[in-house]
Formats: sequence, structure tokens, C-alpha cells
Amino acid sequence: MNPVIELLKSHRSIRKFTDRKISHELLLELIQAGQSAATSSHVQAYSVIHVTTPAKREKIAELAGGQDYIATCSDFLVFCADMKRPTEASERTGANVVRGMTEQLLVANVDTALMAQNVAIAAESEGLGICYIGGIRNNPQAISDLLQLPEHVYPVFGMCLGYPAHEPDVKPRLPVEAILKEDHYSDDREQVDAFDDAMHTYYQQRSGGHKDANWSRNLAPLFDTKLRPHMRDFLTDRGFEMK
Repeated sequence: MNPVIELLKSHRSIRKFTDRKISHELLLELIQAGQSAATSSHVQAYSVIHVTTPAKREKIAELAGGQDYIATCSDFLVFCADMKRPTEASERTGANVVRGMTEQLLVANVDTALMAQNVAIAAESEGLGICYIGGIRNNPQAISDLLQLPEHVYPVFGMCLGYPAHEPDVKPRLPVEAILKEDHYSDDREQVDAFDDAMHTYYQQRSGGHKDANWSRNLAPLFDTKLRPHMRDFLTDRGFEMK
């Protein structure tokens, strides 16, 4: 196994960080690595807010559900889907720009995710730990106001960066047989059942026998209620009308 694949397969979310700070030069390198990710039609529909003010980071930690490591990590980034820059650039050429298309939202989301994952991989290659913060979308309007995000820009997720202060185990993933399907979609119930057994063992070992859970049971809270129903109206208000 080559070192890149080995690095990718060793990913863990890090939520405890040392006091050591990431140099500004390294942070710039990570962002540039992120920019090298694939981007649809070279649109580069993302912006990254580097949140440095302690009070802002503490407020974001609160708005994201009390995730204190947002305030304690070396650096905190908010990755934003950004259709303001490319549409305005097109408009300056005289183009009759159409805004609010669903495809624009999809392009911006995909571009942002690809860019962020490049940043994550680059960071881990330098011995850093990262943790994605989807809780940014718990209160997206408050986050947008705090970061002064304009119309046609919205916060997709955050990322904590820093030097790890713990070494959590690598969490198991679904069997590749459940994910890789040949020629057509095939049933994967058997693989999911086996994965539930593996995850139950993992949680038992990690918790010293105190956590009785598996993958399927952990999914229930995500699907037995309307998760973040405010996002539709929020995105419409941001200018992503999903036409």
C-alpha cells in the first residue's frame, strides 16, 4: 500500500488539540492544496473564512451545538459555497446571468466539498488533525450574519485544524462490497447486517461495554425526523432559489 492510500485510510476526526499553533505559511499551503481540487468548469465556487477572533469562534461553537473544540483548535475554517464571485465575473463580461438555478447550488456544494477534502488530506499529511463541523448548518443565518456573508454565499460546514492531543481509533467503514456495485444497483442488506455487527463490537470495545449501538440504530435520529428543515427557506433567502 502506497503512503497516500495509507494516509487516506487512517483518517480519524480529531476533537482534542494541543496548544501548538499552525504556522501561517503552512495554512496557506493547505488552502492552495485545496484549490488544486477538481472544480466544475473551473468555476471554483467556494470561499473559505478563516475565523481568528476568539469571541467569534466561541459564538460559532455555541451556534454549532456546543462544540468547544471550535474555540480551542489552532485554526477554524468555514467553507462556503460561493456563486457570488463567478456570476458577477460573468456579468462583467456582458452575460445575461441567470441566478438561483438548482445546478448552481449543486456545483457550489460539490466544489466546496472537494476543495475542503483536499485541505483535510493535505493537513493530515503534515501531521495535523481535522474535524468537519456540519453543525454550522444548525443556525446558518446567524453564522452568515456573524461572518458577513453576502447573497449567493452560504456556509456549508466548518473545519477544525490543529495538532492532535489524542489518538482515536479509525472508525470502520461499510464493506466495499456494499459500496462498489457491478453494472447495476444490487441489494446490500447482507453487507449492512454484517457491518452492524462489526460496529456493535467497535462501540462496545471503545466504550468499555457501555455503548450498545450499531450503524443502523445510529442512523435513526437522522431519518425519523425532519433534519434542519430551515435549510430550504434559508437557501432561498440566500439567492439559491432552486429553479
